[in-house]
Amino acid sequence: MFAVVLKGFLLSLSLCLDLGMVNTALINTGLRAGTRPAFLVGLGSCFGDLFYAVLSLCGLALLFSYTPVRWILWLGGGAVLLWLTWRMGLAAWRSSRQPAASAEQAAVAASVDWSARAELLRGLGMALASPTSLLWFAAVGGAIIAHSTDGSTGMNGLFLVGFFVGGLAWSSFLAVLAGRGRQLLGHKLVLYCNAGSALLFGYFAVSVIADGYRTLL
Repeated sequence: MFAVVLKGFLLSLSLCLDLGMVNTALINTGLRAGTRPAFLVGLGSCFGDLFYAVLSLCGLALLFSYTPVRWILWLGGGAVLLWLTWRMGLAAWRSSRQPAASAEQAAVAASVDWSARAELLRGLGMALASPTSLLWFAAVGGAIIAHSTDGSTGMNGLFLVGFFVGGLAWSSFLAVLAGRGRQLLGHKLVLYCNAGSALLFGYFAVSVIADGYRTLL
């Protein structure tokens, strides 16, 4: 039983260690608003990953073979990524026009600049739309997950517990790291992180849209 939980935990970490759009957003949120909002983004992404893990146990590859599903993922994922590109670009532009704030001022601003529900939903949406996550589950993770248990409800549940806890542990670690970095490195790092995030999300958006165009049209 423990081996099944551990396998889920380690498999989740293998997904989380990729520097994709969710990790980028988590780090950016930690630098901009602190540890707690960053953790909530990570928590939301854990539920998105768990959703795909459940689908993997039910046959994710078969689901992705349906054209309507692929259209939804293409259009929905592309729209989310374009929105994130715009949001991060706007944040970078605003940061560049503001003077560096003191640590106390930054803490006060962060305390009123985020919503717990919004951060959870943002993390969930990014996990569901992430091209790296989709590729991982479709090409690698789905097959591994499907063969990680004996197929019984109990073993599947234990595997999913380990999978969720692995994502939660990684999100907690990254949120604390980013929150401490915000306190130590300050305003300029937030600006550079916003700009870098905008570029990375823009790259992901172009990649998803171009891949969908090639495969669906």
